[in-house]
Amino acid sequence: VITAASLLSCGNDDADSPVISYENAEQFFTDLNFQGTVIIKKNGAEVLSRGFGLANQQTGEANSIETRFRLASVSKTLTAMGIVQLKRDGLLESFDQKLNEFDEEFPNGNQISIRHLLTHQSGLPEYVGAFEPLAKSGEQFEPADIYETIKESVAEEGLLFSPGESFNYCNSNFLIAALLIEELSGVTYAEYIQNKVLNPLGMTHTEIGTNAITLEGYAHGYRGNADRSEYPIEITLGAGNWTSTASDMLKWCEAVMGDWFTNEEKAEIFPGEVPAETTLIGMGWFKSNIGGKVYFWHGGDIDGFSTMIGFI
Repeated sequence: VITAASLLSCGNDDADSPVISYENAEQFFTDLNFQGTVIIKKNGAEVLSRGFGLANQQTGEANSIETRFRLASVSKTLTAMGIVQLKRDGLLESFDQKLNEFDEEFPNGNQISIRHLLTHQSGLPEYVGAFEPLAKSGEQFEPADIYETIKESVAEEGLLFSPGESFNYCNSNFLIAALLIEELSGVTYAEYIQNKVLNPLGMTHTEIGTNAITLEGYAHGYRGNADRSEYPIEITLGAGNWTSTASDMLKWCEAVMGDWFTNEEKAEIFPGEVPAETTLIGMGWFKSNIGGKVYFWHGGDIDGFSTMIGFI
């Protein structure tokens, strides 16, 4: 059950596709008893832009276009952009550079490339299942602690598979990517994304999330009627730690659809031709061929929140 969420979709479509109006789109989400915020645009025209339900059940505060939500794994699209920006800034030579070039002690680091990280093809083990319950119980962890634990796990048990030979969606990949951004840029991950992505695009309502949600204008996450907003957000560095509004995510979506990436960058970031009824993973973005249409997207889930950004 989605009880606090942000949904964004925008695209250019065929003239003979089904007509989507504000009225029938609004009714669709009303019938779902959707709780969150939705923006849908088609051919540059707004189809739907509004909040549904409550951001805070206790106070009765309603969701609006400017309500801030946890992005969960949609954050990965920003982290991937940070890696692309490193290459733009000359701090990275290639997405095929290996981890051992940056940390000689990383087990199997001579096999794992940055591209493998961003496409979930590294074979690294997942860390969230081990750290989340401990962090929720009050233990404090820095991303560097998690990084060292990942290294220890690989040293003791090896990789799940040879890098590049399979796919396993794994938050470890993007935590390491975020730490790499810090190492190569010399500033914090948050500062680098802020200066290189958010500020140029005017995304003024996008920020690193907080463990507790206490301010007005921020959606609480729920499972049923239970408030699940308390979360150790610091363990999700690079993988799920941003908070934003649907309107800011629209700016990000339209930038990616437009000329934010060069054609050369797009060829590296997005998968090539996708077989019918199949989904492939690029560098921070999925690409699906469903019903003869090609979609670019990423979704996310974190306690009480579900998010989705996508475009045709």
